[in-house]
Amino acid sequence: MNVLSTESLLLFSGILILIAFLYSSVGHGGASGYLALMALFSFPISFMKPTALLLNIFVAAVAFWYFKKNKHFKWKLFYPFAITSIPAAFIGGYLTINTTLYKQILAVFLLVAILRMLGVLGGEMNRKRKLNLPLALAIGLSIGLFSGLIGIGGGIILSPVIILLAWGNMKDAAAVSALFILVNSFAGITGFLIKNNSIPLDSFLLVPIALIGGTLGAIYGSKKFTNQTLTYMLSFVLLVASIKLFII
Repeated sequence: MNVLSTESLLLFSGILILIAFLYSSVGHGGASGYLALMALFSFPISFMKPTALLLNIFVAAVAFWYFKKNKHFKWKLFYPFAITSIPAAFIGGYLTINTTLYKQILAVFLLVAILRMLGVLGGEMNRKRKLNLPLALAIGLSIGLFSGLIGIGGGIILSPVIILLAWGNMKDAAAVSALFILVNSFAGITGFLIKNNSIPLDSFLLVPIALIGGTLGAIYGSKKFTNQTLTYMLSFVLLVASIKLFII
């Protein structure tokens, strides 16, 4: 980590743990947060995308383990998104394009999702709806491609979609998003490796640090936090992500 002084590295590590905790508590890997943090500390662009995907894989795996262990995972809510998102994320990971417009569109969507979940525009519905398979396949394709392009797992988009369409509650969405992020991050980093041959070795040094926060967040999110608490935490995570998308 030659880019940082000792003091900066300690500060970076502390913030990284906090980000991993917040994201994993709602079933996310944290890539959007990691990208924002690395940009704030002036990491090279070539380092940011593979590192965010790598940390996503480990933190999302821990989050999925705990949410599944506590019986929040529903296979029928997961597979329609995964079928189309995995190949799309692979393609997105291979491609390199200017994503400024896509980021701004996503930021607006996340802000709308926050208002919905907090009840300003209707809030989370009490009654679940049956999943619409064609729509879920289309959503998975779109999220997968976008996720691979910018180096995230896609859970930051999938979670609010599941809530807003009333296909599941907060913990359902967290469990599905965790595995969704895991498989998409694998696909995205595979596409990256085919084009770029390797992942920076320093990326792996950040994994144990992220896992500290990720493990604690997954434990509290899956067992101790209520759906209402997770709603507020997810809203905060989405707000941070949307601000990041507008300014970075």
